[in-house]
Amino acid sequence: MIECKNISKVYINGEEQTTVLRGVSFKIEDGEFVAIMGPSGSGKSTLMHILGALDSPTNGEYFLDNQDVSKLSDDELAEVRKTKIGFVFQAFNLLPRATVLRNVELPLVYAEIEKSKRRALAQNALNDVGMDEARFFHLSNQISGGQMQRVAIARALVNNPKLILADEPTGNLDTKTGDIVLNTFKKLNNQGHTIILITHEHDVAQHAKRIIHIRDGQIINDEINN
Repeated sequence: MIECKNISKVYINGEEQTTVLRGVSFKIEDGEFVAIMGPSGSGKSTLMHILGALDSPTNGEYFLDNQDVSKLSDDELAEVRKTKIGFVFQAFNLLPRATVLRNVELPLVYAEIEKSKRRALAQNALNDVGMDEARFFHLSNQISGGQMQRVAIARALVNNPKLILADEPTGNLDTKTGDIVLNTFKKLNNQGHTIILITHEHDVAQHAKRIIHIRDGQIINDEINN
């Protein structure tokens, strides 16, 4: 599903150049659950932005579903983000005065899915992450942090993307609630969803089936997690 070939990223500020990624190469197969782990400043966030079609590499090639994403225009990148990638962020990024259902329906609105189908698709996505139906019509600022993250995961799922990309998804949660969210990712992976988890925490990475360690812009280890 994913192939990165010799990805490099250099940021230029005036005459100063900062190299963040240095020749990163790896493959991720359809249906894998992979954690990309590294400390602050390791390059994992930059790599996440490239994998999420939010940024382009300076050099190298990035293929998603056999499409060379590294050569796409801004409009084409937006289409990839809309149709092939579901994002889950640390800060949830929900609309606080919209209901749980409305938050999950929003990607379907942008995808121009007809209104009569949106409600059922959103409800199915919320059921998939174990969200209590009694909360469907609550405003998103009336539910707990763990429930907010489940809503965010449902929103990422609702368009049936090829890839779910989770950036520090437990960063704002206590350990018990974080484990519930991570177990939700495990369940979704067991159902066939491909998941990439970005984290700096060893305990969080241990929930994945494969861990790619990145440091100073390079992959230093890539291991199957038993």
